[in-house]
Amino acid sequence: MNLTANWSYPTAIRFGNGRIAEIGEACAQAGISKPLLVTDRGLRDLPITAKTLDLMDEADLGRAIFADVDPNPNEINLEAGLKVFRDGGHDGVIAFGGGSGLDLGKMVAFMAGQTRPVWDFEDVDDWWTRADADAIVPIIAVPTTAGTGSEVGRASVITNSETHVKKIIFHPKVLPAVVICDPELTVGMPPAITAGTGMDAFAHCLEAYSSPHFHPMSQGMALEGMALVKQYLPRAYADGSDMEARAQMMAAACMGATAFQKGLGAVHALSHPIGAVYNTHHGTTNAVCIPAVLLFNRPQIEDRINAAAAYMGINGGFDGFLAFVENLNAELGIPARLGDMGVGIDRVDELTAMALEDPSVGGNPVTMTPENTRELFLECI
Repeated sequence: MNLTANWSYPTAIRFGNGRIAEIGEACAQAGISKPLLVTDRGLRDLPITAKTLDLMDEADLGRAIFADVDPNPNEINLEAGLKVFRDGGHDGVIAFGGGSGLDLGKMVAFMAGQTRPVWDFEDVDDWWTRADADAIVPIIAVPTTAGTGSEVGRASVITNSETHVKKIIFHPKVLPAVVICDPELTVGMPPAITAGTGMDAFAHCLEAYSSPHFHPMSQGMALEGMALVKQYLPRAYADGSDMEARAQMMAAACMGATAFQKGLGAVHALSHPIGAVYNTHHGTTNAVCIPAVLLFNRPQIEDRINAAAAYMGINGGFDGFLAFVENLNAELGIPARLGDMGVGIDRVDELTAMALEDPSVGGNPVTMTPENTRELFLECI
């Protein structure tokens, strides 16, 4: 199978091995002549980053980089990135990396010409209309993991460093102009990161599929995304050089992030405050929460999960699907409980309050209340 393609949904995507070599063409397509590459500290000194900077240099784009980005990026990182962007006279951003680099890079491009604080553009009602759309600079997105799908998203998750609450900042023009999905960039991911990011993609697909909102296009994409994760994540985890598995997981990540326009739910409502308070890996935290959330939502989603199980070749309907998730987590070395990741019951009331403020609550099939959300946290811990 030829795993190289050009897609135009939901934006222009150059998919295939080695396509990072087209970074100069991608910048020209987006109208960028002096980009700032934004990534995280862990990627700053890796060969894939050096190679990309070399390619930028060869295309007369310079080699400017900002990498002071935390695993859960916050407004402090954003202000530092904006200073580098403005001082350097840049006209666009190459958002490079996993979720943190992609999210922060997109926000640098979004906020470069705004005069209001970033929190004024939270994904609430029509707050995005407060932004000066003409002041948003173009974005090239280059994912180096297969999980968040932020490369095809119109929002970023930014943590408030004072309150430790994660906020979703949304604007339609935050969707990157061009995406380069090069599976070769993911080969160096350690198995634990392959597992956590892969389960993030699965969580996006599962929650979108389970959401009660009407969006048949997202529904179909979410279902096929789960099937791809089932088939290819164990392979990518077992053999990081399996390029077919790496490519299919990168596709699944794009699919999950596109699908969750239909909505997310309790998995993310729990995971966001946990990550903000304990700085846990987002995808791994999602994976730990999935079994308990499946049972929590069972009264509303059992028929739908029965259908998904049949499509994915899983016997036993809902119970078989639940067992599949639990077995996959174990196969991937995912902790069984949040307590194994350092999450304690002493802050469960704080986490509950934060979860109920998360926008993902609105996409959960079962209504989340203070009482049942607290019990759900305790079940996961």
